[in-house]
Amino acid sequence: MIEYENLARSNSQYMQELEQAATRVIQSGWYILGQEVAAFEAEFAQYIGVKHCIGVANGLDALILSIEALDLPKGSDILVASNTYIATILAIVRAGHQPVLVEPELETFNMDPAKLSGAMTNRTRAICVTHLFGKSCRMDAICAFATEHGLKIVEDCAQSHGAKLSGRMTGTFGDVGCFSFYPTKNLGALGDAGAVVTNDDALADRLRHTRNYGSKQKYVNDYVGVNSRLDEMQAALLRVKLRHLDEMIQYKRILAEIYFDNLPSWLHLPRRRDDEYDVFHIFGVRHKRRDELRAWLLEHGVKTEVHYPIPPHRQKAMSGIISGCYPISEELHASELSMPISVGHTEDDIRTVCAIFDKATSRFASA
Repeated sequence: MIEYENLARSNSQYMQELEQAATRVIQSGWYILGQEVAAFEAEFAQYIGVKHCIGVANGLDALILSIEALDLPKGSDILVASNTYIATILAIVRAGHQPVLVEPELETFNMDPAKLSGAMTNRTRAICVTHLFGKSCRMDAICAFATEHGLKIVEDCAQSHGAKLSGRMTGTFGDVGCFSFYPTKNLGALGDAGAVVTNDDALADRLRHTRNYGSKQKYVNDYVGVNSRLDEMQAALLRVKLRHLDEMIQYKRILAEIYFDNLPSWLHLPRRRDDEYDVFHIFGVRHKRRDELRAWLLEHGVKTEVHYPIPPHRQKAMSGIISGCYPISEELHASELSMPISVGHTEDDIRTVCAIFDKATSRFASA
C-alpha cells in the first residue's frame, strides 16, 4: 500500500538532528519565548526575505491576530477565495469581519483576480488570499487591484512555504503573511505551530504584544491580548527542518515531474506557468468521477486525500454568515483528488502510482 502521507517516515531522515534539538531545549530549562523562538524567527524572516517574523501557536491564530492588527473598521468586508480551507474564513469571522467569497480559477484552484471587482462592496477593506496547494496566487494582479482600491492584503501562506512568483516569496506581497507549520506542511513542526511575517514595524510590534497577553514586558499589558506563543520545542524542531526546506521542496518538485510526465491525459493536472515556482505541498488532480476513482485506487493499493470535500459556503458553521452560489468552487470540491507526494515517498512509489492509473484508463478515460 502506498500511503498518502507517513510523517514518521518523512521525519526519520532528520531524526538525529531533531533529537539533538529536543535534548538541547529540555536541558536549557527555558520553554516559552526563549532563544530557540528568537533564533527561528530570525532565520525564517531571512529565508522569506522580510524584516520581522513573529512566532505564534498555530496558523489560525496567525490569521486572526494579523487581521485584528490591521485595525479595520468592525464589520468590514474581506474578500476571500470561495474554495479556501475553512480556517481562512474562520479567522475573518473571529476577527469581527464579514467574509465575501471570490471564485477561483478552475485550472489553479487560486483566487481569480478578474473576479475581485465583482465582489467589491462599499465596506470592503481587505483581501485575504490563500496560496493553495503550494502555488502562488497571481499577486501581481491582486496587489495592483488592492492598491487601486486602498485595500489591505493578508496572505494565507499555510500551504506555500518557499513558493515564489517571479522570484518573490509568498508572504512578502501583502501587509502580513501568515504561516502554519502543521506537521503535514512542507515546513512542518511536530505539533501545532505558526508564524506571521511582515515588513511593517508597527504591525510586528503589536503582534509581539498580542500573542503574549498583550505584553512584551512581564506584567505590563498594553493590548487586550491572547496566549498564542510558538513554544521553544517546536521552534527548535522547525529550525532543523528549515535548514532542509529547500532540498525538501526540490525533491517534491522532482516527484511532481514524474506525475506530469506519466499520469494519463484523461486527468486534469495542475497548471504550470514559467514565472511560478510551485512547491507542491499538494499535487491536486481533477476528475468528474473523483469518489469512484478514489475508491478504485484504494482497492489497488494507493491512498489519496480530498482537499476539500465540502466547500465553505455549505458548511453548517457558515449558515447565516455566507450566502450565494459558487459553481466553480462546487466543481473543484467535487472533483479534486490529492496524490501522494511527500519526502517520505520514493520516486519508484510515484512511478507505481502512475502505472496504476494506466490500468484505470479503460474505466475512467471516458468521464
